[in-house]
Amino acid sequence: MMLVRTRVAPSAIHGMGLFAVEAIRQGTPVWRFEPGFDREFAPEEFAALSPEAQTHLRWFAYVDRETDGRVLSGDHTCFMNHAPDPNTGAPPDSTPPIVTVALRDIAAGEELTCDYWAFDAEAREKLA
Repeated sequence: MMLVRTRVAPSAIHGMGLFAVEAIRQGTPVWRFEPGFDREFAPEEFAALSPEAQTHLRWFAYVDRETDGRVLSGDHTCFMNHAPDPNTGAPPDSTPPIVTVALRDIAAGEELTCDYWAFDAEAREKLA
């Protein structure tokens, strides 16, 4: 669940992106998994879904490196694009449950980015 105000708009990085509506100070929490709003699909749940649902999850969810589950946010988080030098991420000393924070000050109107390699077991396929 996004903890800051965002909007979806065309991205210079890829397709659509997620943009800050207001300035975000470094260290501000920007995302956390919210049970009941966000959803994690265990591998066996994913396997039982229709091919169409699986395709949707492959595109819009990430594969948690710890649980191998597919995490689907209930909001527009799925539009956050990858960047090699992202402006959001988990602090180095984070322990579960992980809360993503602003790694530096983010200006209003700036695209929010993350490092897929840091959390998505399918980063290679998504970035190919």
